[in-house]
Amino acid sequence: MALDLDAYLTRIGWTGDRRPAPTVETLRAVHRAHLTSIPFENLDPLLGSAPSLAVPDLEAKLVRGRRGGYCYEHNTLLTAALTALGFRVTGLTARVRVGAAPGTVRPRTHMLLLVGIPGEERRYVADVGFGSVGGLLEAVPLVADTEFHDGPRRHRYVREPYPEGLEDLWVFQAFLDGSWQDQYAFTREPFEASDYGVINWHVATNPRSPFQHTLHVQRTTPARHLLLSGRTLVETRSDGSRKERELADNDEVLRVLAADFGIELPPGTALPD
Repeated sequence: MALDLDAYLTRIGWTGDRRPAPTVETLRAVHRAHLTSIPFENLDPLLGSAPSLAVPDLEAKLVRGRRGGYCYEHNTLLTAALTALGFRVTGLTARVRVGAAPGTVRPRTHMLLLVGIPGEERRYVADVGFGSVGGLLEAVPLVADTEFHDGPRRHRYVREPYPEGLEDLWVFQAFLDGSWQDQYAFTREPFEASDYGVINWHVATNPRSPFQHTLHVQRTTPARHLLLSGRTLVETRSDGSRKERELADNDEVLRVLAADFGIELPPGTALPD
């Protein structure tokens, strides 16, 4: 089933003109509107289920249900929207490097998108599902060694050689705390919906997955980035200033989810301690 594009655009608050051919400006505007309207959250795995990646289910949850999701949900929903708007979208996967020790090779568990615009040779990276203050605010071209300013954030891509002469790795970096820091690494090998289904199931149900054990919720607005990890609430302003506090109990967590993240859970939802 196709996405209800009108409902999606209402959800993200984008009222731009859809009639012209797809443009870079439209891609960037829709990307930013999605990111600042729909929160990142892992409540389904935490509560014991793997989220569906079927477009009707994503529409019911993220568009009409006032919920959020994690990378597979966000970027699958964005794929459906961009396709409906006339963009060419290819799904990719990445190895997250944030928090990894040097030399650690993590599995490919992150979904991102490579977007083509009719009449343009270069492709753009779109990623509204990277739950981190180092993530993209807007889609940017896949060009190496060039600094991009998407709003107050600074990003770049660098390339690293793969062994045996295979295609180079692209490394996505963010400028944080005065230095360039790796966020994730990927190749341009296309992935299909069936691939994401397997990865999604693994991340949601594997007992070793961090999403099984710790609440992880984020919301980005033009002025600030909010992170709730467990019961720790962290606010990072666009000027880099940071505030942190501990929530008292799960009742306060539920209140913060509704008030600060816009996440409405069914009455009687009990979070794990």
